[in-house]
Order: sequence, then C-alpha cells, then structure tokens
Amino acid sequence: MLLNSNSEIKGSRLRPVIDQPCHYGGQAVIEGVVMRGKRDLAIAVRRSDASIIIEEEKLSSLVERYKFLNWPVVRGFVVLIETMIMGLRALNFSANQVAESEGEEITATEITITMLIALVLGILLFVVIPTGAVHLVRKSVESIAVQNIIEGIIRIAIFLGYVWAVARMEDIKRVFEYHGAEHKVIYTFEAGEPLTIENARQKSTLHPRCGTAFLLVVMVVSILVFSFLGDGNLFWRISSRIILLPVVAGLGYEIIKYIAIKQGSLWGRAILAPGMWLQKLTTREPDDQQLEVAICALQRVLEIEERVEQTPPLFQPIANPV
Repeated sequence: MLLNSNSEIKGSRLRPVIDQPCHYGGQAVIEGVVMRGKRDLAIAVRRSDASIIIEEEKLSSLVERYKFLNWPVVRGFVVLIETMIMGLRALNFSANQVAESEGEEITATEITITMLIALVLGILLFVVIPTGAVHLVRKSVESIAVQNIIEGIIRIAIFLGYVWAVARMEDIKRVFEYHGAEHKVIYTFEAGEPLTIENARQKSTLHPRCGTAFLLVVMVVSILVFSFLGDGNLFWRISSRIILLPVVAGLGYEIIKYIAIKQGSLWGRAILAPGMWLQKLTTREPDDQQLEVAICALQRVLEIEERVEQTPPLFQPIANPV
C-alpha cells in the first residue's frame, strides 16, 4: 500500500497495553522503520518518489510453540536469532524498495552474503582480536580473572571505536535518524498519547530497551562467563568463546528484560546509563518525514491488532453448560 507523503496522519486513538508495554518495539532499516507488536509486524519505507510503502507480516515465535525454548537464557538466544532473521528480511525489503525506485534491484543472495561477511567481521573484531591480544601477554598476566577483564576492556573499546567510526558514514547517519524516529514514536505510544508528529517530536531518541544497550550488556556479561573457562591454547580460547556466545546472549537478554522492569529505580537507571549514553552515537534527531514513516509502521501494527481483537470468534461456547 502506498501513502502519499503529503497525506495527513491523524492522531491514533489506540492506547498501549499498559500491563505488557514490552510487546512493542522496532528497528531502523534503509529509509524506513520496522515496528512489531504481539503477533504482527509492519515495515514502512520511504521511496524516492516521497511515498511510503508498508509491508505487513505475521509473527510466529518458536518460544510460544515449544515450552523448553521459553526457559530463561534459552529464550534470549532464540529471540535473538529470530530478530536477526526478521531484520534480514526487513533489510532486504527496504533495500529493494529504495533500489527499485531508483531503477536498481538487490537480490536476497547479495543481502545474505553481506550479512555473512558482517558476521565473520564481528567474530574477528570482538572475539579473535581481543582473545588473541590477551593470549600474547598471558605470561605477564597470570591471573585468569585479570586476563578476562583486560579482554573485556579491549572488546568494549573495539566496539565503541567501531560504532564511532560507523556513525560518521553518511548513509549510516540516515539509518541512525530513523533509529531515533523509532524510539520517539515508541515513547509516544507508551505515554498513551496520540501518534502525531508533534507529540513524537518532543520525545527522546534514547530508549532503555534499545539493542545498543543490549550489546553493551552482553560484552560485560562475557567477562564473567569467560572467567569460568580457565586457561588453554589460543584455539581453545577462541572456539570456547564462540561456542558460549548463545549463553552470553541469553543472559544479556534476561538482564535487559529485568532491568527494563526496574528502570524506575535508582540502581536500574544507574545500570542503564552506559547503554543510554552509547545511544547518543547510534541515534540522531529525525526530521518530520522520518517520524511520519515510523508512525505509519506502528499505526499499521496497532490497526491490525485492533481489528483482530474486535473480530468475534467463529464459535461462542455456552458459558455454563448443563
């Protein structure tokens, strides 16, 4: 469905589910925003002709189908993998919408190869280099605990440097602006305010449930988890860390989930503070057109879910059968 850029976006009368605020979230893609709800997802992308195209998708998580996948820590890794797959599809859709409007086309194979290269680069930067660097000086630093702290500091330093360098790229700046738009619109929704550009404009671009904060928590958790691995040769140190990445990610998910509930407390805000600061690199102030895209995505998800909730069941059982 195409929406004209100069069409008026009316304030949504829909309100958040107060007892389950974490159902709604999203991510930025190329010239667009993904918003997901309880069972539905919508991708809104701004095309070169200034129109907005919206793609809908039903969500079905393995966590809901299989009880053992909903166990603490396990569910975090499953959710992470599902989010990455969803993000890949959304990125493919947004890239193609922008490319098609410019007379080009990007295949799913090209996107997949790009993501695989990024995965290999991530393992090299955040596993191989920090682990290898500490392994070289292990004779000078005999304490395993100290070695892991140094490794963690190197990993965090590489991460901060990587984010800083990427944030200076012009194309990425646009994505970070849409990232800020996503956060502002989610804040507007969680505040129970109408989804208008004016309301969203006043909100912060920093959000406690952001994936940027999750990555920082994962790196801190890795220091503790890897401390239990002991010493070994370089192959053991690198391979064991790669194998334990699901555990580290699962623990990070549980921590972020718990802190989000306790974010109103003093200690909760203190733990979230570094992740919030880091978002100053990964989010930027969006313009009104970018806010419009984010609003379209979330509003579509809410409209779908409202229609589903209002649809009467095909069979109404007797309340008190005799």
